[in-house]
Amino acid sequence: MQVGDTTAWERTFIEDDVLQFGRLTGDQGIHHMERDEQGRLLVQGLLTASLPTKLGGDMNYIAREMSFEFLRPVFTGDTIRCEVVITHLEKAGGRTNMSAEGVCRNQHGKEVLRFSTQGIIRNV
Repeated sequence: MQVGDTTAWERTFIEDDVLQFGRLTGDQGIHHMERDEQGRLLVQGLLTASLPTKLGGDMNYIAREMSFEFLRPVFTGDTIRCEVVITHLEKAGGRTNMSAEGVCRNQHGKEVLRFSTQGIIRNV
């Protein structure tokens, strides 16, 4: 890994994702449980924000700080592509300090979420 490395992942949210996340977290606001005029459910913001955690898991990254900026709504049926770029790496004893920034875009290329994170990777 080095500064500037980029990784990406995408997924399409389905109704069951929203309903299960609502049951798990208690985030069952009416805006997540009732369909809009197009028959879609509004995806919870933190469910959308969970996309970068898959990429962090791939790197064995342990987040210590995360910041999210929610830019537009995500609905069931939307395919969201999350891209992360490493902005800082520094070896420190038995770990590597890491910072990254990223963006999530919908299937139309519109940004739905921007984020940044700082944390560590344990050196093995």
